[in-house]
Amino acid sequence: MIKEIIVVEGKQDIAAVKRAVDAECIATGGFTLAPNTLRQIEHAYNKRGIVILTDPDSAGERIRKFLMQRFPQAKHAFVPREAAFANDDIGIEQASPAAIASALSKVRTQQMEPGYTFTWQEVMAAGLSGTADASARRAILGERLGIGYANAKGFLARLNNYGVTREEFVLALAELEDKQ
Repeated sequence: MIKEIIVVEGKQDIAAVKRAVDAECIATGGFTLAPNTLRQIEHAYNKRGIVILTDPDSAGERIRKFLMQRFPQAKHAFVPREAAFANDDIGIEQASPAAIASALSKVRTQQMEPGYTFTWQEVMAAGLSGTADASARRAILGERLGIGYANAKGFLARLNNYGVTREEFVLALAELEDKQ
């Protein structure tokens, strides 16, 4: 059983998480976040901690950013976009139990003081921006590192804000190079 409460967007997401792991969940109900729902999330945050697991789309990112501001010590899990797409829809409810369990096994906490381990030059040198396959490379590395997909600027921020170590990055990049 996962100790923290998993915060997802909807009831179908809760069902998908429960197929993957033994955990309690709270649904935000989308971006509206009713006052009662926010109180539930705050109570869970203060008592057991929360893991934010929103859809890998723009709406999910808006919800994640809102919750991050309100609950700065929340943990984060990311299901890759490719693993959350089915039936012309993207979301946690579309992801397989294995994809959800994998995401929850790579939980990250945003650091209060962002690090500056990685630079824009490193992102460029790793082919994560400015190349034809940069988006695909970021998606693969984001999955391996447990920080999810983001555009190049967002990816650099996640590398620095979610405590990715240089060793983790070098290993994931080497694995990516080996498979290409």
